[in-house]
Amino acid sequence: MSIYNLGSINWDHCYRVSHFVRPGETLMSSSYQLHLGGKGANQSVAAAKAGASIVHIGSVGLNDSAPAKLRELGVDISGISGHQQEATGHALIQIDDQGENAIILHAGANRAQQMQWVAAQLQIAGPQDWLLMQNETNLIVESAELAKQKGMRVAFNPAPMDRELTLRLLDKLDLLIVNQIEAQDLTGTDDLDAAIAQMQRMAPNLALLITLGSAGACHCQGSQRHQVKAFKVDAVDTTAAGDTFIGYFLANISAGQPVAEALRQASAAAAIAVTRAGAIPSIPVQQEVADFLATQS
Repeated sequence: MSIYNLGSINWDHCYRVSHFVRPGETLMSSSYQLHLGGKGANQSVAAAKAGASIVHIGSVGLNDSAPAKLRELGVDISGISGHQQEATGHALIQIDDQGENAIILHAGANRAQQMQWVAAQLQIAGPQDWLLMQNETNLIVESAELAKQKGMRVAFNPAPMDRELTLRLLDKLDLLIVNQIEAQDLTGTDDLDAAIAQMQRMAPNLALLITLGSAGACHCQGSQRHQVKAFKVDAVDTTAAGDTFIGYFLANISAGQPVAEALRQASAAAAIAVTRAGAIPSIPVQQEVADFLATQS
């Protein structure tokens, strides 16, 4: 069983500044770091580190080094193409002395996927496989439709949230992954239970995975509801917590683990990730998760 992730690949250019640059101002940064990121890449690496067979479907600028870095981290990069006209997606991130950030994002090649290429990557996929998507690429609806024609299972993490797009996709999804605020915004409700009830009326067969921040996460399908509390740790950087959780959860589900165990593994992985700086560098491997869980009562 494999996970095919139609996902973004970004380079994050991070600048530490005393304050956000103002119109007409030239500002010297005190430090600079370059990180591989994008929600798609983060989730692919998390799934790979959780032991899944993960094929990343995406696009970068010609001769970009990002695919090679993903391969080093255990991701199958056969689904990544080089785009002649578009640069690799990237973000310019200012981080001020208070820890606040201001971000300019350029989607680049992430929004220049070709359906012929996506279809070719899914050619051998079947009913035991998953298609995972986020909302940082194009061809989301078309790819979900193709996956369902092939009998695949489809998971969607609509970040950044697009309510209209997500509602259009509901009948094509097996798993919708949102946080509590997104669930409430999607359903026009003001609390979690109301949001779950409304979503189940809208799509009775849909499984919901809802992250709840420090309160943990819950998985709902039909009358079944599983919830896990967040592990208590000293957080340093929460950047990749959600992506780590998603990659680990889907890796465990695709390997046949029960929902409760998949939630537990994903929660532990996310807890470890927030104790480390950065996005992809913070994602733990399976043995680290096992060691962490062994210390928990």
